[in-house]
Amino acid sequence: MAPKRVGSASTAGNMLVFDLDGVLVDVTASFRVAIVRTVAALGGGEVAPAEVQALKNAGGFNNDWDLSRELLRQRGRDVEREQVIEVFNRFYLGTPGQKDGLIFEEHWLLPLPLLRELRRRHRLAIFTGRPRADAEFTLRHFGVESAFDPMLALEDVAAQKPDPEGLLRLQREHGPLAAYIGDTVDDARCAAAVPLPFIGIVAPAVDHRAQLERSMSAIGCQFLAPDIANAASHLLGAAATAL
Repeated sequence: MAPKRVGSASTAGNMLVFDLDGVLVDVTASFRVAIVRTVAALGGGEVAPAEVQALKNAGGFNNDWDLSRELLRQRGRDVEREQVIEVFNRFYLGTPGQKDGLIFEEHWLLPLPLLRELRRRHRLAIFTGRPRADAEFTLRHFGVESAFDPMLALEDVAAQKPDPEGLLRLQREHGPLAAYIGDTVDDARCAAAVPLPFIGIVAPAVDHRAQLERSMSAIGCQFLAPDIANAASHLLGAAATAL
């Protein structure tokens, strides 16, 4: 069930920037399943969840279309990127006008009381690799679209994460950033390149968890959290100078 709607974003404090997928939204049953189904549909056979996470942990595959194509390449299948996108979106977005896409299997992760308290202290923004239309749909679906402003999506940057273009643009246009909260090595590298404090989300059940935690720590992660609620509580309890 979608949470009740929240109001417009606060202008208090420095800006907190969030990744979307795996941080604010659980995409285990959406993007991760779409990857597996796309590879199978294009002749690549079965894919284990650990294989997907291993590529995420290696970095350079922030975009799940490119990750799907790499899994196909590893299986001897050279598929055009446009075809991968078409098949992937068929699973993820589903039939126009219907609710049969995997996008409807997503769940909001940040409890509303914590979201409201964060907004009292900070302006909240999103920097995501999702296409803008998909990101806006998801935020509207969960009734939180006005809580995050601005939002930078796939089309808003020339270079994808780990390139820091998006964070640098937010910093240039909106002033100081307090931290970036993400769940991948590419997110951590993106923050480090600014440089900007990084808070890493590493779920207890994620494959290769210890490797991901080590990688994030080595890049300079300030705090590792098992979920966004824990990360938010840390942010709310920490002095601004501790970030």
